[in-house]
Amino acid sequence: MMKQFIAHITIWIAALLALSGCSTTSRLADDEVLYTGVNHITYNAPEGEEIIGSVEDQVFTTINVKPNNSLYSPYIRHPFPLGLWVYNHWDNTATKGFKHWIYEKLVAEPVLISDVRPELRVEMINTTLENNGYFGSKAAYELEYDKDNHKKARINYTVNLTTPRVLARVMLTGGTSPVEQFIDSLARRSHYLHPGSRYCTDSLDVLRINITNRLRNRGYYFFRPEYIEYLADSILIPDSVVVKMRLADNMPTAAKRKYYIGNVETVVKDFHKQGTPDTLETRRSGRIIKYMPLKMKDHLIPSCLTLRKGRTFSVRTIEQTQDNLSRMGIFSSVTINTTPLDSVTSDTIDVNIECVLDMPLEAKFEIQAASKSNSYIGPAAVFGLTHKNVFGGGELLTTQINGSYEWMTGSGSEQRLNSYEVGLDFTLAVPRLLAPRFIDRSRRYINWTKFNLSADLLNRPSYFKMVQLSTGFTWEWHTNRYSSSSFTPFKLSYTKLLSHTTAFDSIISQNRAVENSFSDQFIPMMSYTYTLDRAIDRRNSFNFTFTVSEAGNIFSGIWALAGQHGGAGTKELFGTPFSQFVKAQAQLIYTRKVLSGHSIVARAFIGAEHAYGNSAEVPYAEQFYIGGANSVRAFAVRSIGPGSYHSDGTANGYYDQTGTFKLELNAEYRFPILGFLHGAVFLDMGNVWLLQEDEQRPGSQLTARNFLNDVAVGTGIGLRFDMDVLVLRADLGIGIHAPYETGRSGYYNMTSFKDSLAFHLAIGYPF
Repeated sequence: MMKQFIAHITIWIAALLALSGCSTTSRLADDEVLYTGVNHITYNAPEGEEIIGSVEDQVFTTINVKPNNSLYSPYIRHPFPLGLWVYNHWDNTATKGFKHWIYEKLVAEPVLISDVRPELRVEMINTTLENNGYFGSKAAYELEYDKDNHKKARINYTVNLTTPRVLARVMLTGGTSPVEQFIDSLARRSHYLHPGSRYCTDSLDVLRINITNRLRNRGYYFFRPEYIEYLADSILIPDSVVVKMRLADNMPTAAKRKYYIGNVETVVKDFHKQGTPDTLETRRSGRIIKYMPLKMKDHLIPSCLTLRKGRTFSVRTIEQTQDNLSRMGIFSSVTINTTPLDSVTSDTIDVNIECVLDMPLEAKFEIQAASKSNSYIGPAAVFGLTHKNVFGGGELLTTQINGSYEWMTGSGSEQRLNSYEVGLDFTLAVPRLLAPRFIDRSRRYINWTKFNLSADLLNRPSYFKMVQLSTGFTWEWHTNRYSSSSFTPFKLSYTKLLSHTTAFDSIISQNRAVENSFSDQFIPMMSYTYTLDRAIDRRNSFNFTFTVSEAGNIFSGIWALAGQHGGAGTKELFGTPFSQFVKAQAQLIYTRKVLSGHSIVARAFIGAEHAYGNSAEVPYAEQFYIGGANSVRAFAVRSIGPGSYHSDGTANGYYDQTGTFKLELNAEYRFPILGFLHGAVFLDMGNVWLLQEDEQRPGSQLTARNFLNDVAVGTGIGLRFDMDVLVLRADLGIGIHAPYETGRSGYYNMTSFKDSLAFHLAIGYPF
């Protein structure tokens, strides 16, 4: 089979090489030249000067015309011009049928020098340089013809730079009207508009957009950026620019007037858009018209509206109202209309809102799969059903069923782990913070209270069957537009081994720590999560999440107040010991956009936990593990760690390859391929360790001496079908370094290339 595969690959490679040698210009007219990309672009700058990076990016965008069979760049092409070969050598007379269809799918029209129009590109470069202060700079181009075929040519661009001009003086409007005075005050506080800054029209445009946004949030609703004009004089002061701000002559009177909120009317319809109108007059939120029959509590719409009659009209309040209504998750559409300019006869603007309820039921279905040689393989599925506006107050009731099945693969394995896991989860989300008022939260955003009830059954045939039940509630709120918090004041979980076999008893009896982690116990938890998500600029953004949780401290305190004392494992809740530990973890995800559709995404994760008091070990369900579709993808879930410890390769090792400390680093380069199809190249590394020594798991403790060698490393490639609302992901991980002894020396210590491969099929991006 492998020989046949290699033979097919050889034939295809030979065919592609043959295609690459065929003429791709035979159908071109005598005056046509095939464009084969940019050879180079040269910048000639005065001594001590360098072109600014942002300006260089703009120049690159100007010349970024991709040739046929390009590799996402005007500089690089692959050597297999299939589309051009079809264009030049296939008969295209067929107008229908399979032959016509395959021709249309494969053919690529040649990109000609006349299509690129380099002389126009040069003028565009000159304009770009002028707009960035490089007055008098000039660009030029020349064609570099192919030595073997003068019907092909690349383009060389040369840019001769001058010293960029800076602002020598900035003259504000100097007007006495409220609008002009406000514009001048904002301009004075600008970080850009001061002497010494490089002249840049983009920066001037950004400034007037910012000023316009501030004005429109101060009641000047009809003000537009084009009403601010700049007059630039580059002659008055040598090597500098004097900028004068002024208001445009054609600015309408309405743009200078401050407006206030008039009548507010909200119309709510169900998804049928039918019914009998029922009007409710409110003191703060205006008129609300509900088309009955409609299940909706009277307080729901007013709780989302930030508009108040008589207040200064602000675009921000309009946007916030739109966001609040949309984030409820119960409307299919939210439309907000304001009084148009030609209908305004006073200093008030009326607002009309129309909300259409979405269909009450929404279903989702997800499927995942993972495979690794000599490890674990199996599918997983999630089915969820959400009832929107279940009680008429915007509540969301979600029922979710998840299941997975996996088995151990590998010839010669005497013990096989065929297991399944089934879970049922109920969540009721209420769009209000049912919490004490001292919690600092922004009322500009929807805050949530979520109640949860879940059950999970884990079955490992021939070993054990374990159930976990949990219930609790969580508060989720925003402090500002970038940061949010989640606090779970109470969550109670109960884990119990329903049954276990003699074989399982034999396994855990060999390791006291593993045995303790599987003991029947209550886990009373409290946790807090802080999230900061914001963009640094147009290219860079980050997401930071920190979570800290504790278990058992409140119950232990109650025991102490009651005068009860005892050692580890002696305090009980309903006749069963409760767990006591602390846990903290942090994750940082950084994204940088490098080109259109191209990005580099990096993630760093660190976590630690410690059991004490009433517990000798952190519960098994709360311990860290590594590997799998969203982790180090060259290794299966729970197949590595802790540290350099490794099981004997049988199912036994599955239970003890968890830890109390985790470090993981990931980097992924994502790029478009064709339409919905995207690609990725990734590098993953990390492991889990124990913070305390375990004699039954040698090499598992975190130490500085062995740390670097204990880090598992893998790379790989992936495909993503990104359809915006759904992302299907397939990743092929390739192991580079295993943290345990494999019998091979050197950093690359995988036993074979085949055994180092791991394939994962999943929904969504890994991070």
